[in-house]
Amino acid sequence: MIALWIGIGLLSLLAIVLLVWPLRRASGLRDAQLGFEAGDRYNAENVAIYRQRLRVMEEVLAAGEIGRERFEEDRLELERRLLEDAGNHRGRSLQAHTLGRWLVPVVLLCVVIGGLALYDHFGARRDLALFEVVQSLHDAPLERQQNGLESEAERQPGNPKVWAELFPLYRDSGQYDKAADVVETLIRLQGRQPWLLAQLTQAEFFAAHRTLTDRVQALVDETLALDPRQPVVNDILGIEAFDHARYGEAIDFWRKALAGYDDPEATQALQRVIDIAQQRMTDNDGSMTQVGLRVDLTLDPRLANRLPGDASVFLVARDSHEDGPPLAVTRTTLNALPRLLTLSDANAMTNTTKLSQAERVDLIVRVSASGQAKPQAGDLYGRLNDVAVSSSDKLSLVIDHVVPAP
Repeated sequence: MIALWIGIGLLSLLAIVLLVWPLRRASGLRDAQLGFEAGDRYNAENVAIYRQRLRVMEEVLAAGEIGRERFEEDRLELERRLLEDAGNHRGRSLQAHTLGRWLVPVVLLCVVIGGLALYDHFGARRDLALFEVVQSLHDAPLERQQNGLESEAERQPGNPKVWAELFPLYRDSGQYDKAADVVETLIRLQGRQPWLLAQLTQAEFFAAHRTLTDRVQALVDETLALDPRQPVVNDILGIEAFDHARYGEAIDFWRKALAGYDDPEATQALQRVIDIAQQRMTDNDGSMTQVGLRVDLTLDPRLANRLPGDASVFLVARDSHEDGPPLAVTRTTLNALPRLLTLSDANAMTNTTKLSQAERVDLIVRVSASGQAKPQAGDLYGRLNDVAVSSSDKLSLVIDHVVPAP
């Protein structure tokens, strides 16, 4: 922003110079004009013509061709014409070169203010401010990135680029309700475009735990009516079909999605899940052995009664060696504990991140008083680090910590 304002200041200074420079020359131009008028030879030429005609008239008088009385009349007429020509040629006096200078600061002020107003309306000042915020948060923790972009969204609620930057942070961290709210805002700003409807469908689908609710189905129908090949929606339909062992349908949907994706990583991930679905179709009973972790969840007695029994319990698996979104997520309630839960590829959040793709994971369980995936002060949690995905043993995970206040 500093470079921008320096540039605006330099351009404004140039505009001021271009306006003031002609005024500095006004005095010299006036003197030159006065000098030109002082040296005007028009009247001198009229006098010379008068004298020449007068000599001719005197010669005619001396030759006796005209009388004295006629001579006096012609001479008076000639003098009268000379006086008229001299009077008609007298120019209007020049105005003072300082006249009207009070308008100069007014014009300069209008130029500067008008230029700033036009830039504010047509320029990209808000996008530049967003760019600087994004750059400053590039390597910051996820929570700080979210807070920074949330503050920028409050300052620029009408800038869709701010919401577009905020959306993937919510989506990739599992905050699907907030992600859906962001897409709703984008739709209000940019209209019901197929790609925005697809992102909203995805957020609503995962917020409903990979279920085609009436709301999600309505969004699917609206999006496909606008773009039957929309890859994100076809990907979602493939996931839903796969989860319900309709592997043929899943393959058809994923192949449609495959044709619409330009991202090489997304297409590779889709091809892998298509291969898995094809393998399952060849099994006699429609099933196959898959990677899975059995986790026995219990609550530390010391933390009993801290939260209501209907509080949500999230069990999350994350890659121990790579940052990224959760590989698998499942959910239960506090009053259902102790309980044995299973995490597998069926609990994946997206097709590009699967539990079977990792060798070792960290298991985190959290009890949320608000029902949101984002940790908040007062939530309960526990964790197991560096667990082998191939482990067939039953794992014991105890909820024995409280999320502290910031």
